[in-house]
Order: sequence, then structure tokens, then C-alpha cells
Amino acid sequence: MAATPMLPPNLGPGDGNAPAAPLPPGTDMTGICFRDQLWLNTYPLDRNLVFDYFALSPFYDYTCNNEQLRMRSIHPLDISHLSKMTGIEFMVSEVMEPHLFVMRKQKRDGPEKVTPMLTYYVLDGSIYQAPQLCNVFAARVGRALYHISKAFTTAASKLEKIGHDSENENVSLEPKAAKETIDFKEVKRVDHILASLQRKLPPAPQPPPFPEGYTPPSTAEGDQGPPETDQPDPKLPLVDPILDQGPSKRQKYA
Repeated sequence: MAATPMLPPNLGPGDGNAPAAPLPPGTDMTGICFRDQLWLNTYPLDRNLVFDYFALSPFYDYTCNNEQLRMRSIHPLDISHLSKMTGIEFMVSEVMEPHLFVMRKQKRDGPEKVTPMLTYYVLDGSIYQAPQLCNVFAARVGRALYHISKAFTTAASKLEKIGHDSENENVSLEPKAAKETIDFKEVKRVDHILASLQRKLPPAPQPPPFPEGYTPPSTAEGDQGPPETDQPDPKLPLVDPILDQGPSKRQKYA
């Protein structure tokens, strides 16, 4: 197919300005994308015209052998002519019309000796530079390390929160245990106060005498009653056996 030679960007007919310096081989241009919707609306995108469309993109190298064939009105992908040349060239390696076209940039040193350099692909009219395998591995490893680091950070924060909760539980249990502890000094002080109050109270009144003619039931049944020595002597002062036992024995420990 004979195609009209296309001039590089920034170098039109009658333009005396020097063209912009091409990017050096191996330049990473994976961050840009090229698409010419006007061209796509005018021409069909197939294996015969895909190279002309690719030549419009910034990925194209105007010093390649394909451009020399275009200048000579020869199809730029004619392998019979490219195999006889040496230098940089572009080849279409895979085609899935009209959605996918894979372009390979390579260096030819002989008819059967080529060295791949870069790969580009045209996906539904948009042209991209395919990343190199080392960059793909580096990106995947970096992403995996990011997720692993994030997982460790999340786990550490949760463990720290669990440890903080357990410390709070220990702190809350310690005051409760302290409240349940018996203070023996306080108990002795309360006993001493109660004993002092008991000593200040008046003695218990004497029980009323039995009515005349009353006989306790134990005497009527023939049981021996309490010995007479146990009855209080009316001549002795009444002493309460509980309240008037002198100072409390616990007073000396208070």
C-alpha cells in the first residue's frame, strides 16, 4: 500500500523551525495515552491502516526503517524490505480486528536477528505503551508490601486496644478489691464506742416478783429447781452481768 509520507510534529511544509528532539529509546511513556477520534471517524481501523494511525502518536519514532519505506511509497510493514535493512523498526505482532493491535518496537541487526525493545498496543482506538516486565513485578511487589504493612498496622492497633481494655479492667477491679478488704482498726474503734455507750446506759430493771401462790412448773413436776444460791441477794447491789463487766477487753487494743 502506498501512503502519503507524514511529516513529524512541529515540522510542517514551509516551517523552518527544527523538529523537537525525539525521546531517547526506552523512555517510560506508560503514563500517557493517545487517541485521535477524528481519524477514527474517517478511516476504518484494520491491519492495513493501523500503522498510519500509530504514526500519529507520540510513541512513533520517525527515524525508524518503516518511515523510510513510507517515504518511498512502500507499505511500512512490508517484511520483504524491512528484513534487508538494519536499525529500528515497528512490527505488528498480534491482531484482533478491530479492537486490539499489538505493535512491537525492535532493533534489527540482520535478516533473522532482531532485539525487542518496547511494546505498544491499540485498544479500541486508544494507544498505550505496555509496561516492562520488571516494572510490573516492582508494582505488584510494592502493592503487596503496602497491603501487608497495612494489615500489620491494623492488627497492632487492635492488640493495643485489647491491652488497654484489659488494663482498665485491672484498674477497675483493684478499687473493688480494696473496698472489700476489712479494716480491723476500724472494727476495734466501733467496738470500743459501742462498749462505752453500753456502760453509760442505766442498769436493767429487776424483774417483777412472782404472784402469791405461784409455783414454777419445775417444782410441781418434782424437778429440782435452780439452787437458791443462784437467786440474787436483795441486800447486794444489782449488777448487770452484760453491761457492767468493767471496761471492754478490746479497749486495750484500740
